[in-house]
Amino acid sequence: MIKKHQIYKKDNWNMMTVEVNGRELILREISDEWGEETHKFISRPEMMQWASDRFPKEKFDNEAEWEELMNAFREV
Repeated sequence: MIKKHQIYKKDNWNMMTVEVNGRELILREISDEWGEETHKFISRPEMMQWASDRFPKEKFDNEAEWEELMNAFREV
């Protein structure tokens, strides 16, 4: 059974979802700038490391926005 989590969705062209398929995590990032990217992770810690590298806290003007994004990843 595949369980799908929405990390964020701004519109049909800017969204990120994570599908949990057994132990495998499949992250899909869709943006109007880069198109669709798919990343596969074997563990949650691996995904969280990717998320913290991809979304460094310093790049966010609003720390609450960053916390909200990281909480969405933690809930997967």
